[in-house]
Amino acid sequence: MNVKNQAKKIKQQGTKISRRDFMNRAVAAATFTIVPRYVLGGKAFAAPSDKLDIACIGTGGRGGANLNGVRGENIVALCDVDMRRTGKAFENYPNAKRYTDFRRMLDEMDNQIDAVVVSTPDHTHAVACMEAIKRGKHLYCEKPLAHSIYEIRELTKAAHKHKVITQLGNQGHSFDHIRVFCEWIWDGAIGNVREVHATCGSNHCRIDQLSKRTEKHEIPSELDWNLWLGPARYRPYNPMYLPGSWRSWMPFGSGTIGDWVCHVVDPVFWALDLGAPITIQARAKGYDPKKHADTFPAGTIVNYQFPANGRRGPVKLVWFDGVEKPPRPEELEEGRKVPGTGAIVIGDKGKIMYGSHGAGGARIIPETKMKAYEQPAKTLPRVKGHHKDWLDAVKNNTQAGSNFDYGGPLTEIAQLGIIATKMLGRKLRWDGRNMRFTNCDEANQFINPPYREGWTL
Repeated sequence: MNVKNQAKKIKQQGTKISRRDFMNRAVAAATFTIVPRYVLGGKAFAAPSDKLDIACIGTGGRGGANLNGVRGENIVALCDVDMRRTGKAFENYPNAKRYTDFRRMLDEMDNQIDAVVVSTPDHTHAVACMEAIKRGKHLYCEKPLAHSIYEIRELTKAAHKHKVITQLGNQGHSFDHIRVFCEWIWDGAIGNVREVHATCGSNHCRIDQLSKRTEKHEIPSELDWNLWLGPARYRPYNPMYLPGSWRSWMPFGSGTIGDWVCHVVDPVFWALDLGAPITIQARAKGYDPKKHADTFPAGTIVNYQFPANGRRGPVKLVWFDGVEKPPRPEELEEGRKVPGTGAIVIGDKGKIMYGSHGAGGARIIPETKMKAYEQPAKTLPRVKGHHKDWLDAVKNNTQAGSNFDYGGPLTEIAQLGIIATKMLGRKLRWDGRNMRFTNCDEANQFINPPYREGWTL
């Protein structure tokens, strides 16, 4: 039995939730037992044993991984603009209807779809997500949530308005590691945290390829180049943009910072309840924000200042990527390395070092302190997978762990860093509530970049 048209009616309970509320709801979800539909309230509710009818927009790369994550449900439609990337998906789900344009898919199959998974390049996340949300479809979106701060805010508002259940695709948020890390921080394992050094060594600089933009290439017959561009300004097709390499180009991707903040910063964002920064400042060597505006620096250092919040004091977060590396902690034993992707969390009583995706390999340094630390009891409920967390939330009418209320502000940290890169050296003062920079009007133009004619949110 499926829940066609029933999941659409499930209503989200509340909006932003406190940590205590989150824990209480998660405990309730963890102890949920499958009961008949009539006990839950009739046809307007989905029994946990039901399957959802799901459409997937984007089937290659992360799209394939996300499709695999929801494979236990009914996959009713698949959409991709590049037929070279769809092979396995189309083979594995021969009964799913096939589309190139997600708008046509959603129009034609509106009443046959309960939920949508979006795994397109960054620049088309928002337009695809919004089309699904407006139709009341529950939504899983690959990270980063969107390509601009305005898009993030609009998607979050729309999710509330249409009462859909959402999840950002930062899968480490559902790992045990991140919960262990949070429990350590809340237990005072390293005292009051005052600074975080977050890093990823990936390099998305393509300055050496800028001259190739004028080259002429024939568009592959399997690719709908116009649809792939979506809301981005038109430019001639070039194989250096896709597949995958679009992350290195500003009009389409979000560089290293956009690709990895949602993984690397997630643990401290949760544990410290960081919220929005009040200042952002970026440095990068050999990069001209105007001359090289189409791509990213070879390495970036971005300084964020977060205000005091509740019992904790202000926190400085420094992001390092590409060729820029964080300083090695003096406590780190000889022979041990700083993670190529991860973070060093600095408290007034010690330091924690962790890797990527949900604070993997988290440990107090040096090892002698780790061994001496008496770990606290597990207080955060564990989940059995990121996609399952979302699917269960849809079926049980609960919140997913990285819903847009959480994943949106997390994504904004990356977008603010990108804007700071466009304004190198300037300390930008950010008014998150009013979504504007208070000391740099020039930077405000990047909050909501214009769409190509014919595309809107």
